[in-house]
Amino acid sequence: MERNELDLKQTLAYIESMSLSYQEWVGVGMGLKEAGLPVSVWDEWSRRDARRYHAGECARKWETFRGTGNPITAGTIVQMALSRGWRPERDGGHELGWEAEIGAKDDPYMIVDPHWVEGRDLAEPEDWHPAQQLITYLETLFDSTETVGYVTRSFEKDGKYMPTKGDWSRTAGRLIEELSRCKDDVGAVLGDYNPAVGAWIRFNPLDGKGVRNDNVTDFRYALVECDGMELERQNALIRELELPVACLVHSGGKSLHAIVHIDAADYNEYRSRVEYLYAVCRRNGLELDQQNRNPSRLSRMPGVMRGGKKQYLIDINLGKANFAEWKEWIESVTDDLPDPESMSEVWDHLPDLAPPLIEGVLRQGHKMLLAGPSKAGKSFGLIELVIALAEGRDWLGFSCAQGRVLYVNLELDRASCLHRFRDVYDKLGWPPRHLSNIDIWNLRGKAIPMDKLAPKLIRRALKKEYIAVVIDPIYKIITGDENSADQMAAFCNQFDLVCTELGCAVIYCHHHSKGNQGGKRSMDRASGSGVFARDPDALLDLIELDISDDLRKQLENNAVCKVCGAALEAAGRSDDVSQDTLCSQREALDACKRLLSGTAYNALLDDVADTRREVQARTAWRIEGTLREFPRFPPVNLWFEFPLHRPDHSGLLADIRPGEDVPSWKQGRDKKPVDKRQERLSALETAYDACNMGDGVTIADLMAYMGKTKNTVRSYIDEHPDFERDGGTVRRISQQEQPACAPF
Repeated sequence: MERNELDLKQTLAYIESMSLSYQEWVGVGMGLKEAGLPVSVWDEWSRRDARRYHAGECARKWETFRGTGNPITAGTIVQMALSRGWRPERDGGHELGWEAEIGAKDDPYMIVDPHWVEGRDLAEPEDWHPAQQLITYLETLFDSTETVGYVTRSFEKDGKYMPTKGDWSRTAGRLIEELSRCKDDVGAVLGDYNPAVGAWIRFNPLDGKGVRNDNVTDFRYALVECDGMELERQNALIRELELPVACLVHSGGKSLHAIVHIDAADYNEYRSRVEYLYAVCRRNGLELDQQNRNPSRLSRMPGVMRGGKKQYLIDINLGKANFAEWKEWIESVTDDLPDPESMSEVWDHLPDLAPPLIEGVLRQGHKMLLAGPSKAGKSFGLIELVIALAEGRDWLGFSCAQGRVLYVNLELDRASCLHRFRDVYDKLGWPPRHLSNIDIWNLRGKAIPMDKLAPKLIRRALKKEYIAVVIDPIYKIITGDENSADQMAAFCNQFDLVCTELGCAVIYCHHHSKGNQGGKRSMDRASGSGVFARDPDALLDLIELDISDDLRKQLENNAVCKVCGAALEAAGRSDDVSQDTLCSQREALDACKRLLSGTAYNALLDDVADTRREVQARTAWRIEGTLREFPRFPPVNLWFEFPLHRPDHSGLLADIRPGEDVPSWKQGRDKKPVDKRQERLSALETAYDACNMGDGVTIADLMAYMGKTKNTVRSYIDEHPDFERDGGTVRRISQQEQPACAPF
């Protein structure tokens, strides 16, 4: 059977043809034809309405469906079914691991394997008392004051006998009283029935005004009927499943009718509970007749004959006492959770803790989240960690275990990802001695939700003995609404599955929520539900530090002095300058101009320009930890110098408050408006003083110092009232030249 036909047949099982208008009935036919199904599906479904069904009518009508510009589609049928309680299957398949057994029990509601259930014998009662059969049935299901619906009359249509609407005028108490005096002549009380056909009864009480669902006064029972297997096996399965059966009746045909406690407060709860009941039955081999779901349904009446066989009461009050007790039992025997253990039994034999993966931060087999805003270099941080684990080196000052790591790349194209690893290795300056410890799974453009990805990942990684799986980033594989706590809890459970199945750590990154993060704790900054921050065993949160202009100038001075010192040492002239000289970039550049050859000095100016650009691009960050297994570590201050994070050993960042830690209403309150023109004028003055070695300043000197293009430097000079340019040289015009050794 094609999948489309199977799915639509399942939806039709929830739609009673007798409940539809003529136009709705025609619409179902149109939808089935539009979906490419045969007319036989429509005809078979239409037969349920015995009073309106006419043989051949479906086929004749089918031929008139020619199609329109706005056709009725299968979606109409689906909507009808959804409104009547149908829910699509969401667990239709899964990948099997290499070690999995085909047919192994993995269904959350599977209790028994129907293939191994032995049948339980049935025997017609030899001492036949029809009236007592029905009295027991009524006493079990109804209160004496409740109205009972039943059918004894039938009619033949197309060779098949169908029940009429029947009678719904008497209470259970009155029927019991009359049956007690009838001397087993049930027909004298209920009306004569056709012994070739049998009789029917409704298992829920009615209001005495009709026999539709709206006439049901108490949603007490549901009908479980399966005619696809031997009666003895039906009997055995119903008992094995501990169904809360009030009455179990032999239909006199090929099925048993179990009247099962539902005990619902209203129709909506009735539908929900019947859904659960039918799902459990189906998953344990009882393929039920779907059209028996409605609460006003007819069932076979015990105490009558049907085609020479008895419709009789097999048993009453089987299994659990009520639906709630039965459901609790189902959940308990299928949850596959471990039993509680006594602390007294393990006190002297505590299990070993998992060894640290990242010392003082994360244990092997646990989970870690790296969170931060955009441009924090989170992906580079994870790549640095992967390399540190592969090589057994430090990461951001934390020592790491050594082993094999899988990096799941969900965002970068393959070439960019591989080049990033090479760039980080080069920037670290580490020889790549253990590249075989790094596996990269490139999934850009192929990412699937985590609940689908997890089993595929586990299958590929099962034999690799990874110590960590790094997933970057998780927004590509989030299943559900990231602001929903229950959906995100289910999503994060997939990480637990990977940890458990592979025995490795799972490390992943996520972004901060939009907007200002001032006033929030570090664990509340990650976007979406708080589950993200509370689920991992270690949360490392990155937040940017604001670098003042004075600090950035200090950084630039130190960096340029370091470059100058290296150039002098390479030329063998480092002994010709004092340490004080190498503390001022102006004096250091002056010394280099005097002591280096022209070629070496020009190369130095190029290096100085690169250094200044790097300092301007450098960002500062603080990483804070929220840990489950270790004490909280002091915040770690970092420089992000593309593509690498480096711990700040200078202490320059220690006293800086993160900009995002300051409430938005207070940010900028103490700052003066920035005068961009004055910044440009001051920058030119500083550069001129630094480059003035007594023999004139050129535009090329200013370009090298400021890291600007020729046109930009020229525009700065033309804008400043105290400077002029003459060809390639620059001079002050409105005041006396500053001394060459003026303080920096």
